[in-house]
Amino acid sequence: MEKLLKKIDYKNIPSHVAIIMDGNGRWAEKRGKLRDFGYQQAMVSVRDSLNACKELGIPYITLYVFSSENWKRPKKEINKLMNLFHSHLHKYLKEIHENNIKILTIGDVSKFSKEIQENLHFFIKKTKNNTSGTLILALSYGAREEILRATQKVAKKIYKGLFTLGDINHSFFQNHLYTKNLPDVDLIIRTSGEQRISNFLLWQSAYAELYFTNVLWPDFRKKDFFKAIINYQKRNRRFGNVK
Repeated sequence: MEKLLKKIDYKNIPSHVAIIMDGNGRWAEKRGKLRDFGYQQAMVSVRDSLNACKELGIPYITLYVFSSENWKRPKKEINKLMNLFHSHLHKYLKEIHENNIKILTIGDVSKFSKEIQENLHFFIKKTKNNTSGTLILALSYGAREEILRATQKVAKKIYKGLFTLGDINHSFFQNHLYTKNLPDVDLIIRTSGEQRISNFLLWQSAYAELYFTNVLWPDFRKKDFFKAIINYQKRNRRFGNVK
């Protein structure tokens, strides 16, 4: 671990890291367990990632917890996931709060149960003044749906005469996204070997660096996070310019 830390340039730390936490089901199946066993073990990886962010001074981390497409999974699996999520939610959010981390959500959380929504709203309010970092939970989130939602909101305002077409620019549109007060993503990490972004933060990751690892999410540890940062720091981020 110390060798990895020595390779990190603390003057080139990303401001916002987003993680697609993939491979939970496959991790469980490899061990002859039910798929939801993998989701139970995933919190260890979340803890390690949050600790790594705190250690490196990364202020924002977004976790792709449940996508809008995940609702298409078998009803039995969804019910298990929701029961698991509900039973652990208060405990884990309390732990995150005790580590002085602010909690936010993006996505259509109205699709979750009343109890889950109440827990989320409680901890969003309770942690709003925390200062060690910000954890954004992407719940029932899909980037296409987010962009469509923002477009509809803008169109309604123009229709009502509150704004004109000339008022619309990048900043104006971005202020209608879930992430309106958050910085763009610098680095997206995807575990499990899959190499796609799966409808995740399409607008916000326009110039993000992508890092893919074969490590399944329940096995992802702080050292794996550090490796992703080291890889990120080797990239030449030009943003369309020439260096």
